[in-house]
Amino acid sequence: MKKILLVEDNKTIIIGLKYSLEQEGFAIVSAKTKKETEEIILKQEIDLVLLDITLPDGNGFDICKLIKEKRDIPVIFLTAQDEETSVVIGLDLGADDYITKSFRTRELISRINSVLRRYGKSVEKSNIIQYKNIKIDTNMAKVYKDNVEIVFTSLEYKILLMLFTNKNKLITREQLLDKIWDFAGNFVNDNTLTVYIKRIREKLGDESIIKTVRGLGYRVE
Repeated sequence: MKKILLVEDNKTIIIGLKYSLEQEGFAIVSAKTKKETEEIILKQEIDLVLLDITLPDGNGFDICKLIKEKRDIPVIFLTAQDEETSVVIGLDLGADDYITKSFRTRELISRINSVLRRYGKSVEKSNIIQYKNIKIDTNMAKVYKDNVEIVFTSLEYKILLMLFTNKNKLITREQLLDKIWDFAGNFVNDNTLTVYIKRIREKLGDESIIKTVRGLGYRVE
């Protein structure tokens, strides 16, 4: 089930679109402000954003810019008639499409599916794992933070990849040790695993990404 973030401050539009899109099998999360939207973008897995331009505490252009800097998520602008010319700004910022209010629901769904198909192909090709501002390209075995590469050793990368491919799941220390046992001819025990986790956290620059479950293991939430 694809999750769509609907950014719109009009309650009536939210209710109508939420109902119509849920009928099509989408999961809908909504936000009415720029602040709310930024929190969701950084904390949740979102497949597509439907983005209104005018918001009570900012505008959709700033949000689009944030999304394209931090995440690889497609954006469709919802624009009023008198905003249609300004949507060029959004497209220049990386937005994937726009649709003018009042639109037919079927047209919006068609555009959503079209953008998701294009996005799906790019994901399949690049094999990207994304979490907050951290991106792993498993084809290239490279890790990026804010689109800047972070260099990991082979063993650090193997640990990181196991945690990121099991987001929201507890990975026990025993599971990690089994996975990396004798990797590249190196013996890794419980103490050295702790050191590796510490190094990974330091390189990520955010200790909250890999959470310690005391006495059990680790989890990326």
